[in-house]
Amino acid sequence: MILLAGAAILGVGIWVKVDSGSILSFLQNTQGAPGELGQVLNVGYLLIAVGAVLLILGFLGCCGAIKESRCMLLLFFIIILIVFIAEVAGAIVLLVFKPLAENLIKQMGSEVVKNMKNDYGKNKDVTGLWNTTMTTLKCCGFNNYTDFTNSYFVNDTKSYPVQCCNKVPCIETTAFHSTIPGCFLALKKLVDDNAVILIAVALGIAALEVPDTLSFCQSLCSHFK
Repeated sequence: MILLAGAAILGVGIWVKVDSGSILSFLQNTQGAPGELGQVLNVGYLLIAVGAVLLILGFLGCCGAIKESRCMLLLFFIIILIVFIAEVAGAIVLLVFKPLAENLIKQMGSEVVKNMKNDYGKNKDVTGLWNTTMTTLKCCGFNNYTDFTNSYFVNDTKSYPVQCCNKVPCIETTAFHSTIPGCFLALKKLVDDNAVILIAVALGIAALEVPDTLSFCQSLCSHFK
């Protein structure tokens, strides 16, 4: 069960990191970004680390059971108990994390739009990052297509990014009628969906560990008699 839990958490961590990494990395590198935004970026890494640790613990637990090592079994039980407490605490933290992530990103809105107006179409890295984000999340700009109005890109090309329209050429009237949502709303939905999944995974795995832990405790007690 511990091996399965580790694999599940590791998989979710990789998914969260890949799914939301691009725009969050961009936001963190934006001038004036609050330091707390790093907490948002670290969630995926934390899950990957926890999943890897659980996989190792599961392997050690199997070895301890096969070799009937009292020391290994007792250490395994103590660590699993700590992990169980950490999973419940982590689920509670994630409930607080949702509004925190939303507020941090929302506070940066004006700075992100300013950066977009100045650098999109001029800076290769910024342009590529936004193109990837808008294509992946199916969104346009931070708030909507108006973030590109009077921008370097629009003034230079006389058009809007193709992600802002349902058809080409992508001009202002086409972008208006296409009603593509802004990336803030798309990212907010991504954070909300991920948080719900992470909370469910943490509580689900913790619940599955309860009977195994109790059974393991009984076996350990009888083993020491």
